[in-house]
Amino acid sequence: MLDIPLSALEVAMVQTDTRAVDTLRDTAAFAQGLERLGYHRIWYAEHHHSPAIGAFPPVVLIAHSAASTSVIRLGSGGVLAPNHAPIMLAEQFGTLAALHEDRIDLGVGRGPGTFDEAIARALRRGAGPTTDAEYERDVDSILSFLVDEVALGPLPEPWLLASSTSGAALAAKLGLPIAVAHHIRPDNTRAVLECYRAGFTPSRWCERPRVLLCVEAVCADTEEEAAWRVGPMNVVKAGLLKGVSDMPFPTPAQAAAHPFTEEERGALAHFRTRQAVGTPEAVVHRLGELARETGADELMLTTPVYDLGDRLRSYELIKKYSEATTAS
Repeated sequence: MLDIPLSALEVAMVQTDTRAVDTLRDTAAFAQGLERLGYHRIWYAEHHHSPAIGAFPPVVLIAHSAASTSVIRLGSGGVLAPNHAPIMLAEQFGTLAALHEDRIDLGVGRGPGTFDEAIARALRRGAGPTTDAEYERDVDSILSFLVDEVALGPLPEPWLLASSTSGAALAAKLGLPIAVAHHIRPDNTRAVLECYRAGFTPSRWCERPRVLLCVEAVCADTEEEAAWRVGPMNVVKAGLLKGVSDMPFPTPAQAAAHPFTEEERGALAHFRTRQAVGTPEAVVHRLGELARETGADELMLTTPVYDLGDRLRSYELIKKYSEATTAS
């Protein structure tokens, strides 16, 4: 049984043989489709200088999708605090919350959003990586500016993204709900949650520990079809294992012909056991296991497959099967 809210993370993959503008146009259709299916929220990730992921600012995608939907929550997963002035983030998301009452989330993360050091420095006006103390000041400033400077009505719902215990400790200290990047660092999930729950301090933002777990989920009618659809992301992940971050997002046919090494196959197979790939029954069962193991209040699914129709079909199969099993 899977009886907690289901949401989606959109990373806006730019497919081989398509244009970035095509990916951009798909975002509204994707949001409308998930709203029809009854998903709780969609978050947009901040990335830069990648041939596989569009460099689309989350705040723009949120505004674009909010204009063509009516009830689904929309937010950043996340907007990266070191790349932006805190007051600007507060103004942007405060304005979105005023325009789209009770529908806007402000998920904040720390990473640069790129593997290119020169691009990271350009985003930060030449500054190097942020320290723990600087990041904490940025997050605290964002929250303060939301309340003291730009509150125009309902505030956006703030979340802190984390894949390490340092991020978990900050979320706990500030009393923020936490979004755990299980889809990136699944081996860290248990330690992150233990740190967060042990140190949590209630705040105006959150009275008790509140956990959203992000999981990579690819669902199809058959195991073989699911494996076909997950192939392109396997190629991208294999590149990252070798330190190659400029991999394009290939077609499933190109991915099927990719020459993986035995080491890469082993690493990918291990990663997949920590996520959810397969038929509706297998995926919903795995998601239920993860929800029980982690005590998550909500699951956010990221589905990096090649075609918009296939991506929406994956979300449809998961939602319908989870509803059917919960009803029975």
